[in-house]
Amino acid sequence: MKRIVMGISFVLLVAAASVLPGRAQDAATAAANPSEQPPTHNWAAGNPLKIAQLKWYQANQTTSFIVGKTQNSNPYGVAFDGENIWTANSGENTVTKLRASDGTNLGTFHTGNLPTGVTFDGANVWISNSSDNTVTKLRASDGKNLGTFNVGKYPFWMAFDGEALWVANFDDGTVTKLRTSDGKTLGTFTVGGAPIAVAFDGTYIWVSLFSNQVARLKKDGSNAGSFTVGDQPLGLAFDGANIWVANETVGTVTKLRASDGKTLGTFHVEGSPYGVVFDGSNVWVTVGIAVAELRASDGKLLGYAHANGGSTGLAFDGANVWVALGLSNIVFKF
Repeated sequence: MKRIVMGISFVLLVAAASVLPGRAQDAATAAANPSEQPPTHNWAAGNPLKIAQLKWYQANQTTSFIVGKTQNSNPYGVAFDGENIWTANSGENTVTKLRASDGTNLGTFHTGNLPTGVTFDGANVWISNSSDNTVTKLRASDGKNLGTFNVGKYPFWMAFDGEALWVANFDDGTVTKLRTSDGKTLGTFTVGGAPIAVAFDGTYIWVSLFSNQVARLKKDGSNAGSFTVGDQPLGLAFDGANIWVANETVGTVTKLRASDGKTLGTFHVEGSPYGVVFDGSNVWVTVGIAVAELRASDGKLLGYAHANGGSTGLAFDGANVWVALGLSNIVFKF
């Protein structure tokens, strides 16, 4: 996994648990006929702030659900599509679709090699295939493969800005912008510092750089500032006004004002902060065998929820927080 192995503790753990598959699953690339596609409701409704906050609907109790087809499915990234939860199963090159209201398994679909990120664009689900340097587009309604598209080296976590998909390419220091309607590359922008995650705040694109920086880009890819956070920042989340950054090696979470990048606080959590999500009031951070909950207004630590199994990505469904356990085949619903 090249340089990423040296810096990211959870990826080390996942690799040790045989997450890296020995053979890629071939990704289907057949184009879809738009006239044959079943209608999909766009929960984003064209509202950039709604898209940025990932608040899609008002829904439904802590429980767990099995994803993938094997005991080593190793779910990594998680996303919500307005009705369902999608998990990128890095250990077996699949994604699983669960109904958010009750966890019913609605299907498991093949992707490319080593899927790590998953993002919803209002109609379709995109998966980053880290070992293939591609992203796959699946129709959210039925999982139909709508194409696989080339991006940079070792794509990781992504974000949707209402029009385009932004992909962090860890191994070449770039971010790729794709038009979601057809996967056309709209630009590749150098940000340096091993980009690993992306967030959208309604105006700017934020990128965590695996040093101690986050970069901010305008929608045209031009630089809009770079800001210092803790060492080895990973997950990012937007709370409607601020960007939250998980600093993996120093056990902190940094809060930046989105309008100007000013640091509003740095808050300690136990473990190694990884993924971040905002639930409308509080910020949740995966920290290995647990998930920390912080009050968004002031960063006060509200407590921990147990999540044994190497927690990585997480998502909010409008009512509950979903957490992937990267060393198992389970996602928790809190």
